[in-house]
Amino acid sequence: MPTLSKFCFSMALSALLALCVSFGAIASGAAKSPNIVLILADDLGYSDLQSYGGEIDTPNLDQLAKEGLSFSNYHTSASCAPTRAMLLSGVDSHRAGVGNIAEAKTQSQASSPFYNGSLNENVVTVATLLKDKGYHTYMAGKWHLGYKQEKLRPINRGFEQTVMMPYSGADNWQQRSYLPNYAKVEWFANGKNITLPDDFYSSKYIVDKSIEFIDSNLKDNKPFFSYVAFQAVHIPVQAPKEYTEKYIGKYDEGWGALRKLRQKRVKELGLIPKDAAMTDVVTTQDWQALTEEEKKYHSKSMAVYAGMVDAMDANIGRLIQHLKDIGEYDNTVFIFTSDNGGEASAPGDISKLFPLWMWFEDYNQDYETLGEKGSYNYIGASFASAVVGPLGHYKFYSGEGGLRVPMIISGPALNNALEGTVNKAFTYVKDLAPTILQLANTSHPGVEYKGKSIEPVTGKSLMPIVSNRQVSVHGPQDTIAYEIGGNAALFKGDFKIMLNRPAVGDGIWHLYNIVKDPGETLDLSTKMPQLFQDMKLAYAQYETDNGVLPVPSDYDQRRQVINNAIDVRVVRPIKAFFSRLF
Repeated sequence: MPTLSKFCFSMALSALLALCVSFGAIASGAAKSPNIVLILADDLGYSDLQSYGGEIDTPNLDQLAKEGLSFSNYHTSASCAPTRAMLLSGVDSHRAGVGNIAEAKTQSQASSPFYNGSLNENVVTVATLLKDKGYHTYMAGKWHLGYKQEKLRPINRGFEQTVMMPYSGADNWQQRSYLPNYAKVEWFANGKNITLPDDFYSSKYIVDKSIEFIDSNLKDNKPFFSYVAFQAVHIPVQAPKEYTEKYIGKYDEGWGALRKLRQKRVKELGLIPKDAAMTDVVTTQDWQALTEEEKKYHSKSMAVYAGMVDAMDANIGRLIQHLKDIGEYDNTVFIFTSDNGGEASAPGDISKLFPLWMWFEDYNQDYETLGEKGSYNYIGASFASAVVGPLGHYKFYSGEGGLRVPMIISGPALNNALEGTVNKAFTYVKDLAPTILQLANTSHPGVEYKGKSIEPVTGKSLMPIVSNRQVSVHGPQDTIAYEIGGNAALFKGDFKIMLNRPAVGDGIWHLYNIVKDPGETLDLSTKMPQLFQDMKLAYAQYETDNGVLPVPSDYDQRRQVINNAIDVRVVRPIKAFFSRLF
């Protein structure tokens, strides 16, 4: 009997140990680092997604919002490359070398290390640190952080596999330029030049490549970081015909009606206070003063824009479905956002030479084929004020419409209680790099990496918010400043000081409570003079600490892009020609 008891005890102990091993394996599997998919739209307006108040069909991103956490007070730079530098490094754009986009630099900026226009070697990207952690790292889409030297390309900045377009933008149907700044458009795969396929459409191609990269390493069961950087909805605004046709007639009432409709919906969703005011942007035209033909054209132009957003969402849906098909969806954290607010530029209005360049490049603006291959489309300032609605200003400017964009985090890292909710705390683009690193259970090395001095991260991880331990990571006394092209802002708690240069702005500092007044309608500078002065002093210190340079009194960022193009493509070749003669 004792022998039998010993035997039974031994068997029970073995079973218990096996059970513990089994649970340990399950726990180990559960603890596997999550995949991270970072999706970046280009020039997307604050209220473009239905989950942010829009009328455009965006079911896949809306589902991510339903399963995730939406941020209603998230801010970026008002221009693409500075945002991308901060997104991938957690470092202020000036200190990362991207104080301005390369295409718009002034002569004085061109000689400053804070304005290289490419990502400095004194910052370490999240891709590098995730790769060190054992992640596969992939990048597909727009880069815009330097490429002329091989060391600047993403394949040498921590990404294991890449396919990228290095410029501020490009045609979405063909391998050709959208601005005279670029003699040709190059695409690179793993750092080497490639030719795009005949059936290229940017949103589809970028997702095709993202899927291809993910599938290439599935067997080793390592987690992956996939940076998916769309061209949508940067100019030229182009979309497949079937997507545009869904929206024909939808915008016949014009930009004012659309802006009011979105304002109402944004309030209903609780993204801004119900009593928040909204003012018109000074560059918005009178819709009723247009001819019927002009109204028809502008309406279709906006329909193409909506179709481009819709097509982007549909391709994001393909990526999501693929992750479900291969069993990786449930272990994938998605972060979706935009690099800045809506784009208001109408290149033909900025330079009278631009239509001549379009003719030379065989672009057209015909109504019947608007947005299709060979078409050059843009929505202009009036509809741009609607897509950022109910906010003010737009891309390039430091109003909320230029800086505040959608941001969604969805996936297994999110506390279940937060699913489908909105976080209203102030957050900033620099916060995403430390968030991504914490998701991967790693951290930034600080001021030194592999024996080399580097810039420390100045953003704050959003994981305390995502895990439902805190509602905010920025305290009421924290300050975060921003500048590009002479337009500037500084945030402190619920408040923001803002300066925008003429002609869109007035060149004067203003103070707003952007929580109660996101439309920036009530200037508090005279009512709160001490706060106003304190914030201006903090901004002056930011300028000193980050090498911010003044711009000429007549500087206009968009016009500078064209002026630089003329210099590179016309003036310098002529000077070189005559220097050879004499």
